[in-house]
Amino acid sequence: MEANNRGTGRLPAAFLTPGSSSFMDFLGAHSPELLPGNRKLPEGVIEAPHGTTIVATTFPGGVVLAGDRRATMGNMIAQRDIEKVFPADEYSAVGIAGTAGLAVEMVKLFQLELEHFEKVEGATLSLEGKANRLSTMIRSNLGMAMQGLAVVPLFAGWDEGKGKGRIFSYDVTGGRSEEHGFAATGSGSIFARGSMKKLYRPDLTEEQATTLVVQALYDAADDDSATGGPDLYRHIYPIVTVITDEGFRRLSDEESQELARTVTNRRLEQPDGPRAALL
Repeated sequence: MEANNRGTGRLPAAFLTPGSSSFMDFLGAHSPELLPGNRKLPEGVIEAPHGTTIVATTFPGGVVLAGDRRATMGNMIAQRDIEKVFPADEYSAVGIAGTAGLAVEMVKLFQLELEHFEKVEGATLSLEGKANRLSTMIRSNLGMAMQGLAVVPLFAGWDEGKGKGRIFSYDVTGGRSEEHGFAATGSGSIFARGSMKKLYRPDLTEEQATTLVVQALYDAADDDSATGGPDLYRHIYPIVTVITDEGFRRLSDEESQELARTVTNRRLEQPDGPRAALL
């Protein structure tokens, strides 16, 4: 039978039998070695490029998710223009921090997971359901995380049921927390979070929200060598995405450039950035 399947190019019957709505469960049952967490690693210290800082903030019409463009390997810059923010589906997005190769692979698997569910069930997962599926994926990577190859994303999207943007953060064990207002992850997150804490307001416009995340990434790059700030000479700017009831949208290169240049020019006058009121 297997020989006939190979000869005719047909898939085995098991692959054509409806089963779980989870693509990860399907892959785990038929080809578990393809799941990232099931791969054997060589012994010893593994040097791999790492993504650094991801930030997000909500505003009344949606949520903004953004990331810097630098990947590091030890004390070296591995890549200056890596992409760390990806659409998960039409109404959600993932920003990756941690081991870059594994993180990108996890995002692609997550995209397949959501698409598979929609095709099998004929409906989309709720935003909460999507956040839970991502949590399961991160937990399955715990073995690699214990060897230094951790993936810690930030997930954001538009909740159609609640009519608002929401943000979810994770730890290496897959623990999930909903963040209110703003969030950050990665090596520069402590500085980005401090910046957003002083500048965030619940009544931000979309334009103010996109400016806020760029300000936060600038502050992260100012104090964290692993985070890359706007590179005006190489024309490398943060990736900024907006998710509203109209869906996912990534700011164009021209929009990101204008935003980064505006922030940078203001920093010529105030190197430490905008000031928050004492009271």
